[in-house]
Amino acid sequence: MSEAPRTDDGRGRLGSVLSGLAVAVGCVLFLGGFAWGAVLYKPYTVPTDSMAPTVAPGARVLAQRVDGGEVRRGDVVVFQDAVWGDMPMVKRVVGIGGDKVGCCDAQGRLTVNGEPVDEAYLSGKDASYEKFQASVPRGKLFLLGDNRHASVDSREHLADAEHGSVPRSAVDARVDGTVWPSEGFGMLARPQGFAKLPGGVSQPGPMTLLVTAVVSGAVLILGGAAYGPLARRLGRRQVPAGV
Repeated sequence: MSEAPRTDDGRGRLGSVLSGLAVAVGCVLFLGGFAWGAVLYKPYTVPTDSMAPTVAPGARVLAQRVDGGEVRRGDVVVFQDAVWGDMPMVKRVVGIGGDKVGCCDAQGRLTVNGEPVDEAYLSGKDASYEKFQASVPRGKLFLLGDNRHASVDSREHLADAEHGSVPRSAVDARVDGTVWPSEGFGMLARPQGFAKLPGGVSQPGPMTLLVTAVVSGAVLILGGAAYGPLARRLGRRQVPAGV
């Protein structure tokens, strides 16, 4: 008479409990990460090459919802202003209210309040294809694209009433990183060239933590769900047939 293999031993019960726990924790991390991300971040597509090479044309970015008052020099922001066409645009903040922004010094660098700023992210050698000087009104921001030879930015609006600046209230979000294409995935580094100026640079948002939570959750869900079938298959192989 054959004896049925035992599947409800201590190890089997412990494995079932652990696999169920892994799936439960994975669901919390996966769904919680997505929910938290939806509250904190907004996705945008950058259609032009004005921010290249930092953000390639067509790239999908995640931008943290922030108040305009939180913006610092060096931030890449999404903003919308009627004078600029009343559509979402992505540029880098190089000057804030009270600053005097100019270009270029003898080394082709941007200057803020007379201090040269090293901008390692630029696509070209010089910080601007043309010389300019601008005073940024209080409560405003002066914005340039990283691809200075192709970007339509504050330099094109110097003759406007606001001298090329936009209100802080026009900012919708601050870009934290790119999520597509895959080879461009990653966080945007805070430019240290602005760190020496009063106010310093902003701190990165929790994008890395959110991505880690979502990926970890997916791994736990898949691993926990696969345990049961895998354990049963291994059990059948190890238990000899009775006679």
